[in-house]
Amino acid sequence: MTNTVAILVFPGVQSLDVSGPLDVFAEANRFLLPQDQYQIEVLGVERGVMACSNGMGIVAHRHFSEASGEVDLLLVAGGPVLLHESFSDELHAWLRQASQRARRYGSICNGALLLARAGLLEGRHVTTHWNDVAALSALSPSARVEPDRLFIQDGALVTSAGGTAGIDLSLYLLAQDHGGGVALNVAKRLVVFTQRSGGQSQFSPYLTPYVEATSAVAQVQEYVLGHLAEDLSVAVLAGIAGMSTRTFSRTFARDAGATPAEFVESARLDAARVMLENSAAPLKTVAYQCGLRDAHQLRDVFKRRLGVSAQQYRQHFSPPGAPPAAK
Repeated sequence: MTNTVAILVFPGVQSLDVSGPLDVFAEANRFLLPQDQYQIEVLGVERGVMACSNGMGIVAHRHFSEASGEVDLLLVAGGPVLLHESFSDELHAWLRQASQRARRYGSICNGALLLARAGLLEGRHVTTHWNDVAALSALSPSARVEPDRLFIQDGALVTSAGGTAGIDLSLYLLAQDHGGGVALNVAKRLVVFTQRSGGQSQFSPYLTPYVEATSAVAQVQEYVLGHLAEDLSVAVLAGIAGMSTRTFSRTFARDAGATPAEFVESARLDAARVMLENSAAPLKTVAYQCGLRDAHQLRDVFKRRLGVSAQQYRQHFSPPGAPPAAK
């Protein structure tokens, strides 16, 4: 039986959120028997040409209201406009009905915001682009949003992080349908990994949670950023704040949403990321200058917080043509 993959698009959609997943299933058809191949369908919020966020025009096969049959997989693409565009109640009602008929449904990038507005994420385990986590949590307070996941499956619901994470999710679903061998062949044709290392936190610009300047612990955070290689124990930081260690720890956690130790580690990790991206310094030098004990602790923090080693991070994010890093 032919499986239908349908993706919902709208004016301002991000083209990669559409083309990436659809290319996975289109390439998969090269390796499948005719009766197992995917039928690909693009559904539009509007008829006619719709401009993507990059200016490219896209034309849907048909309007969403004309799609009344069951699909194997229904995906909502993302785009910058979804932060402030909710579309119509008619679309939300259609999404609720279509998701019930689909074997699997979900979103790419911040397409999760549209699912949230349709009431489809309450109490569910989901992810989205790291930059839209707060907006998604506000729209769907009971949803369990995991900002560091490239994709998540919660029963029939699938959600992914931004951009190319839609390809990761599609390869995962393809492997579910037809095995890892087919997914590997498609990944090779698209020159991508079947399973990437780490989560999306490695792509976000900063991990350190800062407080408002009026907070009593703001000066402590400024001190931490200027003295990363020094002793930054709770006792030292409490003394700078002029508080007891108990009061300081409670106040800091309340204002920053993290313990002092978590903040210090995040600040050191952010500083190490900058050094790895912009210098060829040995790992032990990076660790020392950022206040980490040694290269082993540096590797441990990267692996635990980002899901990749410090060396892998450097390889991923060093500028092209950068000199090789010292050992």
